[in-house]
Amino acid sequence: MPARVIPAVALLIVLMVSGCGTLRPSSSSSGTPTSGPSSPAVGTTHEQLESGGRQRTFALHRPDVAAPASGYPLVVMLHGGFGSGAQAEAAYGWDAQADNAGFLVAYPDGVNRAWNGGGDCCGQPGRQGVDDVAFIEAMVARIGAEVAIDPARIYATGMSNGAIMVYRLACESDLFAAVAPVAGNQLVDCADAKPVSLLHIHGAADTHVRLDGTPGVGVARITGPPVADVVDAWRLRDSCGAFRSSAGGEVSTSVATCPHGRVVELVVIAGAGHQWPGSSSKGYPGADPPSRALSATATIWAFFADHPKV
Repeated sequence: MPARVIPAVALLIVLMVSGCGTLRPSSSSSGTPTSGPSSPAVGTTHEQLESGGRQRTFALHRPDVAAPASGYPLVVMLHGGFGSGAQAEAAYGWDAQADNAGFLVAYPDGVNRAWNGGGDCCGQPGRQGVDDVAFIEAMVARIGAEVAIDPARIYATGMSNGAIMVYRLACESDLFAAVAPVAGNQLVDCADAKPVSLLHIHGAADTHVRLDGTPGVGVARITGPPVADVVDAWRLRDSCGAFRSSAGGEVSTSVATCPHGRVVELVVIAGAGHQWPGSSSKGYPGADPPSRALSATATIWAFFADHPKV
């Protein structure tokens, strides 16, 4: 699929005007109702829109702080296979991070708990060719119709199948300033992608999505290129310098700095399996116990905060 190259601001306007998604708020929680579409409830609201002939659902968490003049940053958090937006919200600590730092978090739901990340992945969305890129772009546009978003600070992160989908977004959408896949791989052709900052986090002992790209265990049996090769391809795409490597305790880091302030970074955690480091639980069936070597959520937000779109 060719890369989507519509600039983020233009895409938001086009989607709002064309009405390609019909928004239907269904419930809200943990917040105070506010007085209009530009000022949605503080806390988490649960909403739906139509995309690709399907009713799709997502949750939006809004902090109890005023939007900056440029609009709120937005983090799109994609759950893993067999997970859900609610599971990701409960397990990974993004709401607390957002409340502390003053940004929005969106938790979309994949069809039948999976995403069409490309290749043979994954499940019903992969088999049926569900256009999850279009859904996520429409979701971002509809959030932008409710509350001011900073178009230079839209980010995507995800776990496992969600991380695979994050790579697809980076390859095929022009919305995102930076992306942070955790325990995933890139399974789509990415020849036409625009440069973005990238942080990839992976457990060295992950047997579901292996670092060397060989077939993983589990239902999906994910097979792909070696993760180091994927990250290096992004280094070249971003016109970065050579990687600088460092290690401390269980964590090994390779960082390449790039023009316009972009960064490409690979973090590998020794002994860690298929998990979201620092999470409150395994997260969903099939995940491994979370590493305590770092907090993926805090690490990713610090990376995102330093890398707006340029």
